[in-house]
Amino acid sequence: MATLIDEPRQSMPTRAPRRRRSPRVGLAVTCVVLSLALALVLVAHRWIPDAGGLRLVIESGLPWLGLAIPVLLVFALLSHSKGAIAATVVPALVWAVVFIPAMLPLSWTGSPATASDTLTVASQNVEADSGTAAESATALAATGAQVIALQEMDDDARAEVDAVLDDRYAYSYGIGTVGLWSSYPIENAQMLDLGLGWQRGIAADLSTPVGLVSIYVIHAASARPDDHADRDTMLANLADYAQRDPNSRLIMMGDFNAGASDRNLSALTSQLSEPNQSGGGLGFTWPASLPLTRPDHVLARGMEATSNTTTRAGASDHLALITTFAL
Repeated sequence: MATLIDEPRQSMPTRAPRRRRSPRVGLAVTCVVLSLALALVLVAHRWIPDAGGLRLVIESGLPWLGLAIPVLLVFALLSHSKGAIAATVVPALVWAVVFIPAMLPLSWTGSPATASDTLTVASQNVEADSGTAAESATALAATGAQVIALQEMDDDARAEVDAVLDDRYAYSYGIGTVGLWSSYPIENAQMLDLGLGWQRGIAADLSTPVGLVSIYVIHAASARPDDHADRDTMLANLADYAQRDPNSRLIMMGDFNAGASDRNLSALTSQLSEPNQSGGGLGFTWPASLPLTRPDHVLARGMEATSNTTTRAGASDHLALITTFAL
């Protein structure tokens, strides 16, 4: 009888246990610290001390700090730390809460305003040395705006603008480097004393079909990291004017030399609102070739905006603002 011999069993090859990548502790900690610091800056930038002009630089470019978030996320992924990855979500959420509401298209922010009477205003810093103030005036008049406000005009620019607009607008008032042209009668026009004795502001009333609308044209003092005290004084005084103005409808527009996140503008924006852009986004206006911030504003109360856009006019380094309100 044949003897059965058991064949040796072949053992299954064993896999070496997969090594779990150890977190890179130093990189992870750095990502966590920077993520939380970024979130803190976004939400509490008004408490940053004004040392070496740091405050002004950060507040002028605050929305751009969001570009740091994907960079932090990449490094967090490289650190192989779940905690670091989770930490990058914090500034992302804060950025979204702070800026996305202002970036929504105007039509998304409420019920569309309808009115038989509307008021369209146009505003631009025409840049004194651009030599194209007349081109700006022509382009803004072509939008159908009933009110045009221009800033940073020298004597030659004013003469050129007058030649373009005086035949199209029955009413005008100018002083210093600022000017106002209107299809509606201008009443009580005067230089706006902003505490510095400079002729860079106008206060007036527009006589519209629904009553008086206060109109302010502003060219605030320049703001540099190491020199913005004069601008701060002007903005503080503007807030006081807005508070004391008796008209229920009010528009304040021009070059405020302050971005929307600048703490010195907050005294105004707590009383007056700035409508979202019709097409969404933050509506940056300077520099015109590659806008990075928004020193130009149209602020209002007592009226709901139906459209709000920026546009190129002339060769100024500022884009122009075109805003329509339902009266």
